Amino acid sequence: MRSILQNIQYQGRIRIGYVSAFFLMLLSFLLSMYANNRLIKNAEKVEHTNSVISNLEAMLSKVKDAETGFRGFVISNNIHFLDPYFGSRKAADSIHRETVTLISDNKVQLNHLYSIKQNMDLKFSQIENRLKDIQKNNGLNPTIDIVAFIQSKDVMDIIRKEVLEMQVIEQKLLLERNIKLSKTSDAVSSIVIASIILSFFLVVFGFSSHLKESKERMQAEEKVKVYENVLKKRIEELALANTELKQMRSQEKFAATGRIARTIAHEIRNPLTNINLAAEQLSSEMPAGDENTHFLFDMINRNSNRINMLISDLLNSTKFSELQFQKVSINELIDETLTEAQDRIALNDVTLIKKYAEDICDITADKEKIKIAFLNIIINAIEAMDGKKEAIFTIETKKEEDKCIVRITDTGTGMDEESVSKLFEPYFTNKQNGNGLGLTNTQNIILNHKGNIYVESKLGSGTCFIITLNID
Repeated sequence: MRSILQNIQYQGRIRIGYVSAFFLMLLSFLLSMYANNRLIKNAEKVEHTNSVISNLEAMLSKVKDAETGFRGFVISNNIHFLDPYFGSRKAADSIHRETVTLISDNKVQLNHLYSIKQNMDLKFSQIENRLKDIQKNNGLNPTIDIVAFIQSKDVMDIIRKEVLEMQVIEQKLLLERNIKLSKTSDAVSSIVIASIILSFFLVVFGFSSHLKESKERMQAEEKVKVYENVLKKRIEELALANTELKQMRSQEKFAATGRIARTIAHEIRNPLTNINLAAEQLSSEMPAGDENTHFLFDMINRNSNRINMLISDLLNSTKFSELQFQKVSINELIDETLTEAQDRIALNDVTLIKKYAEDICDITADKEKIKIAFLNIIINAIEAMDGKKEAIFTIETKKEEDKCIVRITDTGTGMDEESVSKLFEPYFTNKQNGNGLGLTNTQNIILNHKGNIYVESKLGSGTCFIITLNID
């Protein structure tokens, strides 16, 4: 009981451990998922800041390209220098719109971007106006206007200044976001490491629990096997004791029957002798011509002799007789017995099945007596299957330790428990013309050989005679 309670407590601890491990793993998973989401968001913000910085540099580059192209045209009067100018304004406006979208939530940066847009428009207007003046002079560059040049330079300086201020702000944001990204990455790494460590401990816990449980299960199985073997041995001992008890009861019953038979024979033969003597005396004194009287005396003598013969048969079937022992093969002995019953087997259309053991040893027995015993059983089995559609008669021999076992089985009508218990009693029979001494004599012969015989039968399922003889 104590071991059962300890096992229940141990199993409870295992369940608690697994449930705790599950919740810890779930918490670790949720934290990892949260940290990953934060990492993704911070990475997106860093990318966003880099995109703003890149767009600012691109806008400034487009304005510079326009100014450089215009200056080249002014100096060389070559129209090809204006190629960067023609595409730069549209590109700068496109980048400006994209950047507005990116910093729409930052009012300070929007103000700077608005100032950049105004100065870019002013810069491109200055270049456009200058180009118009050149066209009016038939492609000749007019005199350089120092004031206009200074204004153009001021506008460009303002654009650079605004771009630089925006970049500084974005660089600060980029630094802050990189720090957050690094912290988030460190947090994710910590969670992953913690999860790995936790998983390792869970694996160790699970493995150790499994080993301990497996060890206890194996020990329990070994105990169960030991108990099973002990129980099996006890059952075998009980079965053997039961068989020995049946044999002892059978021997005691046979001995008691012999004593009763001898008592009855003695008590009957004494008055029977007096009756015979008296009948002979009366018969000798009667006149010779009285046929009716002599007929009655003959009747007395015949019935007296019949009674005497029945008593002799009873005594012969219940007493130990002298045997002529010799070594014989049990298989050959049964074959010889079957030869004597061959006609009955053929007439009753019985299917004979032999299951002889090849390694069985010879037995020491009175050959003729044993044949009588086997023949009585075989004839009873054949008669029990009379009228059966499938009459199957099986004889099996086998060796068990120092015993020779013969099983004679039929598919006849079988017997109830009461009939089986009385089967070897003198004058017990279910046959119309039987005297009830055949199986009693069979039991006597087997017991004289220090063997045993018992019957297994079920009504409607056939009968099996089991004969056990010693092997020398």
